[in-house]
Amino acid sequence: MQGLLERFLRYVTIHTQSDDCTRLTPSTAGQLEFATILVDELKSMGLMDAHVDSNGYVMATIPANTDVKVPVIGFIAHLDTSPDFNGLHVKPRVVSAYDGSEIILNKSKDIILKTTDFPEVLNYIGQDIIVTDGTTLLGADDKAGVAEIMTAADYLIKNPDIKHGTIRICFTPDEEIGEGANHFDVTQFGADFAYTMDGSEIGELEYENFNAAGAKITVCGRSVHPGYAKGKMLNSLLVAHELMALFPSDETPTHTDRLDGFFHLLSFHGDVEKSELEYIIRDFDRDKFESRKALLAQLVNTINQKYGANTVVLELKDQYFNMREKIEPVMQIIDLAKQAMEQVGVKPIIKPIRGGTDGARLSFMGLPCPNIFAGGHNFHGRYEFVPLQSMQKAVEVIVKIAQLNLQNNL
Repeated sequence: MQGLLERFLRYVTIHTQSDDCTRLTPSTAGQLEFATILVDELKSMGLMDAHVDSNGYVMATIPANTDVKVPVIGFIAHLDTSPDFNGLHVKPRVVSAYDGSEIILNKSKDIILKTTDFPEVLNYIGQDIIVTDGTTLLGADDKAGVAEIMTAADYLIKNPDIKHGTIRICFTPDEEIGEGANHFDVTQFGADFAYTMDGSEIGELEYENFNAAGAKITVCGRSVHPGYAKGKMLNSLLVAHELMALFPSDETPTHTDRLDGFFHLLSFHGDVEKSELEYIIRDFDRDKFESRKALLAQLVNTINQKYGANTVVLELKDQYFNMREKIEPVMQIIDLAKQAMEQVGVKPIIKPIRGGTDGARLSFMGLPCPNIFAGGHNFHGRYEFVPLQSMQKAVEVIVKIAQLNLQNNL
């Protein structure tokens, strides 16, 4: 566990936030720096085929140590952290043997992880919890997953008595901006199936996720001196607010859970002449997902009918789809992960992902790829934390999956 902790604390200090404005892959230099560090570490373990390509994808192989032919398993995590909150100069801290009290993240700034706001932290009394100083995210999404895969690889290499088939490892860039699978070479990876180590709390096992789309909306106004604007000015800010008011008020992330879909306003900025809005659209049900996109187009059309053609311009792009339809024909890989969790003392929590994962797109690219917990909570914000013991269990699950893949095929 000490090696796992040291890896994670070192990884989170590397600045790897992705950026969807650069149009590069990887989108930021820090991800390539991190990838190079990981390749060096993998080679030092003895995985001499470890390499990073020009797009920042790290791949390596743990060779089989048995002659029995079994399916090739892959384990995947992503290099980048979310661009939605400050990820620069992360200062991790370990709260040893957590006692159940509020955790003061930053005394001078009065930033406190309160048990009333985040009661799930009380599930980890007595454990070692890793937090930040409250000014940044932690980056357990997904550096916990990276550290877990690296630690499991090191353990398997150092313990050849644990028999297993071929295992493939990949670390991808730009998952947080929906581009993690853009340049993933499924054929080169060569796995029959894989798991992303990218879930949240201990026990999560997920093979159903949102259908997802992104919308960019541009509102074009007309600026005139306010003293002489009657009948002439068209204030894009006010038109944008009028459009936003047409959205269903109870179908936002604040009002939805479980299998509910939503519209989420990500950003809104502008002036009288021009305003720009970004929305994401999410729904588990494919028909409802298509209906949401159609509703958005209808709302835009309503505004254009009132103010004139092209007052509002909509750019709508699908991002990923629900992997369930690709996993259900191979449910044995879910059974394998479930069996592994149970054998290492983890209760499986099988539930839909209210988010996205590289596994969704990879499943549609021909690599069935459900999602396993990495152990963290409150991703993408200052109150993010991860219990070290949850990360250790994730390592044990990886090792056990490798063992059972062989045992179940003897």
